[in-house]
Amino acid sequence: MQEDSSHSPSYTVPCEDYVHVVEFSPFSSGTPASLLAYGGNQYVVVGTCLFQEEDVEVEGVEFNVLRAFHHELRVDALAWSPESRLDRIPTIRLCTAAADRKLRLLTSDLQDRHEVKVMEGHTSYINHLVFEPTEGKQIASVSDDHTCRVWDLDGNESATFRLRSPGISVCWHPEEVFKLMVAEKKGTIRFYDLVTQQAILSLESEPLMSADWCLTNTIKVGGVSGSDWLIWDITRSSYPQEKRPAHIDKARLFRWSRANENLFATTGCPGKINTQLLIHHLGHPQPVMIGSVTVGSGLSWHRTLPLCVVGSDRKLCFWMTEM
Repeated sequence: MQEDSSHSPSYTVPCEDYVHVVEFSPFSSGTPASLLAYGGNQYVVVGTCLFQEEDVEVEGVEFNVLRAFHHELRVDALAWSPESRLDRIPTIRLCTAAADRKLRLLTSDLQDRHEVKVMEGHTSYINHLVFEPTEGKQIASVSDDHTCRVWDLDGNESATFRLRSPGISVCWHPEEVFKLMVAEKKGTIRFYDLVTQQAILSLESEPLMSADWCLTNTIKVGGVSGSDWLIWDITRSSYPQEKRPAHIDKARLFRWSRANENLFATTGCPGKINTQLLIHHLGHPQPVMIGSVTVGSGLSWHRTLPLCVVGSDRKLCFWMTEM
């Protein structure tokens, strides 16, 4: 795992400022291009991406800014609503979390209508949030206040789950919309039934930094703990099936590819200068790609391509994986 074996990004897009979070929309935009949002100090930018793998007319990547939103504080987390589309009547809807412990629901028609709905309730730092994926009428968020809260779009809490440690990740089942996965810092991952508001299953590990549910094959859960990545098969055991050291320093994020259930990426904690990105394939003992990015932050996969993005200092860095 030498630093010099790292690949430079397949594509980069310049940005005005430091990028703290970046997310591809996991939902179709209704057009060939993908929606992408990134945020940092007091701003959120929404744009579209089209890659040469999708359109032969494109050289590398074509990135178009649709709208820049002012945001009162630094954006610490961001989630897309499935209601965001560019066909018919264009609508952009996403939700952010910031250090003032508030969620902000941003809605825009990309013309004159632009609304910000502030949602209050968490009493500590919000680590992650997600929209209900079929209709987008609810949002779930997890926080250092030891809760997972489910909100409607008016900012009312419809459910609150008490956790035993800070909530670090939350994922919503793509079809069974009453199922929510919540990962806690101390190493427990629970699946909740939103109808009965009870836990239906739990997984255990060492303390976790990040976890993700494989939405193309929902028996798989992944996470990072210390410098290792972990994979669970929820049909077999509550303990990880696989565990491998990945990063020289501590690992920070784990994200499954949306295009291939055997592909996932992990990032290292931001070092003094560089952040390491590793792309792994379950069939290979070693990472299939190593990338390095200056003060990298955030990690997200494209909806249909084996391509992921990491934010950096005044740029977005994209890595394409050869399948």
